[in-house]
Amino acid sequence: MSDRPVIPVTKPFRTPRKEVLDMFDQIWERNWLTNNGPCLQEFERAFRSEFSLDHCMLAGNGTLALQMVLRAIGVKGKEVITTPISYVATTSSIIWEGAEAVFVDVLPETMCADPVLVRKAISPNTSAILLTHCYGLPCDVDAIEKIGAEFGIPVVYDAAHAAGSTYKGRSLLDFGDVSITSLHATKMLHAVEGGAIMCNEPALEARLRLMGNFGHQGPAVFDGVGVNNKMSEFHAAIGCVNIRHFSAIKSKRLQLAKAYDHGLKWGDISTLFPPDGCSWNRAYYPILFKTEELLLKTSVELERNGIQGRRYFYPALHNLNYVGDVSLPNAEQLSRRVFCLPLFHDLGETEQGLVISTINAAL
Repeated sequence: MSDRPVIPVTKPFRTPRKEVLDMFDQIWERNWLTNNGPCLQEFERAFRSEFSLDHCMLAGNGTLALQMVLRAIGVKGKEVITTPISYVATTSSIIWEGAEAVFVDVLPETMCADPVLVRKAISPNTSAILLTHCYGLPCDVDAIEKIGAEFGIPVVYDAAHAAGSTYKGRSLLDFGDVSITSLHATKMLHAVEGGAIMCNEPALEARLRLMGNFGHQGPAVFDGVGVNNKMSEFHAAIGCVNIRHFSAIKSKRLQLAKAYDHGLKWGDISTLFPPDGCSWNRAYYPILFKTEELLLKTSVELERNGIQGRRYFYPALHNLNYVGDVSLPNAEQLSRRVFCLPLFHDLGETEQGLVISTINAAL
């Protein structure tokens, strides 16, 4: 068998070739390849419209966007309260910016941070609260907003998984003082590489726009230290095309998730559930095995059938070798039992049926 799985855990949405090449031809004719070109401006407008946002700044990637936000807030030498269940970039960005990651345990229902523990973790040295909408499920945004307002602490959401999820009819991208998302090729909405910053504080947004373009205020005027966090016209063109198809992408995800819901043999496995008021985008399909041993046994059977799943997110981030040791029992046991199933736009009924039957046979 090839080293490449027959059924991978994910595949990028295949941008319709003719549509994107038409846009590439326009870029070629204009010879405007980057620096806030027409495609980037169109993508920003479409992005704001799709998610009903007042503010949006596209970026070169989501990680650099998050690092810029933390730098602009001023976390260096201070503490950032955060989650142990996320992709490593959430934690590494905190450390990269010279801050200390203060982890709080998660809720078993959503694997998002427990707001009660967020409140308890606040200290005089807390500079920000950085939490992840895990798998596209919302944090307890109502409780977190109250905590941030009460203590005057900025709330930042890593919403890398959250495009298409809503809470009380409002896009998850629109919560917090700042929210960042990823437009990497593995995401439901992608630009091959890219990210976006949604900032509800005008002064901070202005600072972030400067920071993402070397601090330029004009050809020969600079205001503060900046970096290059621009999105090219080619990446923006792919984003423009993909966002036209985002409704179909969401519908297909929901269809695939429903097939897993009805086909899997529940009992020794379970899944997560959205809180009341949430419309979940189904960016991922996580299942929780009763034991880690059963997870490992099932993953072997999947591999034998050419099926790739992913232990996403394992290990929990408080186990990284560059952060302090802390006991987080929920995160520890959940991260050892959670497993994400193949889920992508081109996943066919026969392929998904093989995933379901292989798991059911292993249980």
